Amino acid sequence: MIIGRGLIASLFIDYDRENTIFFASGVSNSLETRAEEFLREEKLIKNTISEYPDKVFVYFSTCSIYDSSKTGSNYVLHKLKMEQIIKNSCNRFLILRVSNAVGKGGNPNLLINYLVKAVISNETINIHTKATRNLIDTEDIRKITFELLEKKKINKIINVAYIQNYSIIEILEILEHFYVKKANINLIKNGSGYDISIPDVEDYFIENNLNNKEVYLKKILKKYYLL
Repeated sequence: MIIGRGLIASLFIDYDRENTIFFASGVSNSLETRAEEFLREEKLIKNTISEYPDKVFVYFSTCSIYDSSKTGSNYVLHKLKMEQIIKNSCNRFLILRVSNAVGKGGNPNLLINYLVKAVISNETINIHTKATRNLIDTEDIRKITFELLEKKKINKIINVAYIQNYSIIEILEILEHFYVKKANINLIKNGSGYDISIPDVEDYFIENNLNNKEVYLKKILKKYYLL
């Protein structure tokens, strides 16, 4: 059963399972402040768990929890609360904290969607020189999810992220090479990043020869952003 209609939920449409709930509906905007949006997700989670107590509840949370600049934000506090509700209410659950997912479509304000559009349109991009982001192919999110389920990694919170972060400058350099187009950038000495520990999923990238970060991002661009 799939709950949601966004980028993550769409990954499971052709891979749905009767005994599993893939919960990918709710607050996705890290800048959200409206109480009703948070309450809507909370009610949906509680109702779904109550209605299907025997199913494995897979919840897609966020690695933004580790971002020191968002520690006290409504979004992070809400996600932590949802995780706690699931842990306390489900017989069988799997909470996946996901980094910056990159796939087909999605919110135009997502990092890669924005940067690709800006490079192609020759828009000025303000770059925080110290900022880093962790990018992961949505297809890998789906494959990792099923690997974890097959390995019976139940009743755990697991980080699902790539093995290395990218600086925003690195991402732009790869975009420039990919589109053979110079980006119009304005450098700002600011920004930050955070490391994500992935002991449960690191082997996936090594075994599938996905440990070259430049090659990895170029494959993502070819898959979803080829003009």
